[in-house]
Amino acid sequence: MSDLTLQSKKFQKELNAGTSSLVLLKVLSRSKEPMYGYQIAKLLEDNGPDLPLMKQGTLYPVLRSLEENGLLSSVVEPSVSGPPRRYYTITQDGRKAMEEWVEIWKQTKKFVDSILKG
Repeated sequence: MSDLTLQSKKFQKELNAGTSSLVLLKVLSRSKEPMYGYQIAKLLEDNGPDLPLMKQGTLYPVLRSLEENGLLSSVVEPSVSGPPRRYYTITQDGRKAMEEWVEIWKQTKKFVDSILKG
């Protein structure tokens, strides 16, 4: 693998690290029902199949981190078709954080776009 490919992969990973939490909070804020990990992964895949922002292996650690920080809550429920499922819901603190992060994202995007356009 070339140095350029490695650098691109590193850049994508770092970019994804910051945006994954925002995306997950937004998805859960729009959901009327609690969602489990695979549901979220499928929704993300369906909305951006050409843009693999988050692989399933990355999704679960981000969900756990958001929960540990009080931005999500979860309950485990039995499943009729397999192991129990953990359902996630955004908390009030999660909604507040999401609103702040959306503003930060907008400012960052505007700044980056203005530099890229020259």
